[in-house]
Amino acid sequence: MNSPTINEDRYDPGKDTMNARIECSGLSVAKELYDLVNLEIAPGTGIETDRFWDEYAKILEDMVPANRFLLDKRNRMHEQINDYYRENPGTPDMEKYKSFLREIGYLVPEGGNFTISTENVDPEIARIAGPQLVVPVSNARFALNAANARWGSLYDALYGTDMIPEDDGCEKGPGYNATRGQKVIEQAAALLDDIVPLAAGKHADASDYQVNTSNGTASLAVQMIDGSITSLARPEQFAGFSERGAMRIVLLESNGLHIELRLDRNHPIGAASNSGLKDVVLESALTAIQDCEDSVAAVDTEDKVNVYRNWLGLMKGDLEETFEKSGKMMTRRLNPDREYTAPDGGTLTLPGRSLLLVRNVGHLMTTDAVLDSDGEETPEGIMDGMITVLCAMHNLNGNCQYRNGQAGSIYIVKPKMRGPREVRFTDRLFDRIEDALGLERHTIKVGVMDEERRTTTNLKECIRAVEGRIVFINTGFLDRTGDEIHTSMLAGPMLPKDDIKKQPWILAYEDQNVDIGLECGFRGKAQIGKGMWAMPDEMRAMYDSKMAHLEAGANCAWVPSPTAATLHALHYMQYSVADRQKELLDRERASLDDILTPPLLGVRELSAGEIQAELDNNAQGILGYVVRWIDQGVGCSKVPDINHVGLMEDRATLRISSLHICNWLFHGICSEEQVMDTMKRMAEVVDGQNAGDPLYRNMAPDFEASIAFRAACDLVMLGRTQPSGFTEPLLHKWRMEAKKRA
Repeated sequence: MNSPTINEDRYDPGKDTMNARIECSGLSVAKELYDLVNLEIAPGTGIETDRFWDEYAKILEDMVPANRFLLDKRNRMHEQINDYYRENPGTPDMEKYKSFLREIGYLVPEGGNFTISTENVDPEIARIAGPQLVVPVSNARFALNAANARWGSLYDALYGTDMIPEDDGCEKGPGYNATRGQKVIEQAAALLDDIVPLAAGKHADASDYQVNTSNGTASLAVQMIDGSITSLARPEQFAGFSERGAMRIVLLESNGLHIELRLDRNHPIGAASNSGLKDVVLESALTAIQDCEDSVAAVDTEDKVNVYRNWLGLMKGDLEETFEKSGKMMTRRLNPDREYTAPDGGTLTLPGRSLLLVRNVGHLMTTDAVLDSDGEETPEGIMDGMITVLCAMHNLNGNCQYRNGQAGSIYIVKPKMRGPREVRFTDRLFDRIEDALGLERHTIKVGVMDEERRTTTNLKECIRAVEGRIVFINTGFLDRTGDEIHTSMLAGPMLPKDDIKKQPWILAYEDQNVDIGLECGFRGKAQIGKGMWAMPDEMRAMYDSKMAHLEAGANCAWVPSPTAATLHALHYMQYSVADRQKELLDRERASLDDILTPPLLGVRELSAGEIQAELDNNAQGILGYVVRWIDQGVGCSKVPDINHVGLMEDRATLRISSLHICNWLFHGICSEEQVMDTMKRMAEVVDGQNAGDPLYRNMAPDFEASIAFRAACDLVMLGRTQPSGFTEPLLHKWRMEAKKRA
């Protein structure tokens, strides 16, 4: 290859180093990215930088045409479906509709039964059920919090949330409330009775937990306040013990998840407990998805370099972040593993960190961080694959402080793929990356997000396309609803959003994901996941409702915070998903006809008040999210809704709300004038909700000067014509404009 050179036409070190480019291997690479790869990522991987860029160029040359073809195929299919609905509006005649979808290749023939052959999968994915966090990897503090959320304090989770009502003297305040603390102790003891019951009596009546050793084998004896001695109802739940200074730790286990009983009578909280129990620490977020996609606002080389640098730090184990909290400077690092003495006297080591997956972007977006030989932008998804895998090689070869699992695999979640051909493209891409970087076949594992309608309707064949590397499917009902609206845009006006959630299609979609996953042999080999709980302040409601995900057969589900992971972990400790999946193996598969039935308004007539309320709700949610995305580069945050309830918002929620207004506009449920009036009124509401944010820029009253407001309006007015109804193109356009003006 030719030696890399700085492009003098594009690089002026005296003016703008951010625009510098390096010419290498026929590519033009942004200098900031080139330096990151060559100086920070590649050293220690065993991969020569010349080889990396040469192989990258070959992959682009071979695979970019296929990528373009697949995107063109999406657009052609969508126009064909639009034509169908122009001729056949309303709820479709299902047999006629399915025949049409088969003719255009939307529905593909389903092959015979098979079992996935994925090997070398860590138990956190294959065998143990538990919560899963999703976090923007662009934020180092959040990324570290998620990685360290493998363990969480149950006492803190109960005390700091609405799991305990703030009445009868149990109010939260600036200092410790002993009355509330006593409620925590009582509630935790009751939960232990459910998860690790005693042979006789209740944990609340325990006066001590004693580890006794006989003939080299340790066992647990529980002394009760009446002087009697009991044990665990299932003695095998005793998993080990340790001592840390004055604190004794008894380790218990339930359904593969571990519980630390932390005993210290000298601690103020321990002194308030009959047994000296100062805390109950739960194994919580088994896995965490470090996200390069929906929850980040990465629109240029600067942003992508930050994303990759944080992922690199996680893979090498040296990522840290210093910040101020409560007036004190703190530095966050990855937690070490935990060691205990096992009942047989040996050493038991448990991971101190969540097993990390990384979510790459999908097939749609291109980037100018790497230009091809013709000066054209190249697919961002290919760049994500090449660079996130190169980062992960530090972890594979042991050039790291902590290992991310022990199976020798790299876990990549791939979103927004449509149908088997697009999934097969990802499989080919990962083949090429493995060959380019000298990795064994199927070192790279894939999680396929079932969040686009053409993937849902062909899920079995999508799984078949990656049957040697798949480790994860899930239902992303938010994006899936957005695609449902976009796909059936011309069929007719949609129901209000809350009513869409109650329609048969969404239950069938959720059930089919489990049905097909089990049919393809996921049990004991891979994750079947469920979507996010969107209200991070409503933990009691989450705890009361999210058990349904386990009962549906899912062995992981998304939660919005480490605290939520700790509370959700209780469900997996109480309920065996493995047993439930065994029960579901023979269930009849969910109805494809239901899945294909769009959630149309039909003959129902909405009042003017109902229409305006729906528009207000949609517009406020759009603006509340977009203003932070555009002005501050925040891709995911807790955004107050129209009722001032904090909701976790990302691009998926934006997609639904914007397309819903598009649909109603197209079918005349509302007018452009009404929508714009609503957007302006809701902008004032959002401005008020953010009045305490010093970084916030008001949208009202000078709406034309607000880039965020203009972006939000474009998403509504132009959303119907955006590729696949995705929000990324417009968000990227306006965020880059905001960065230019900053």
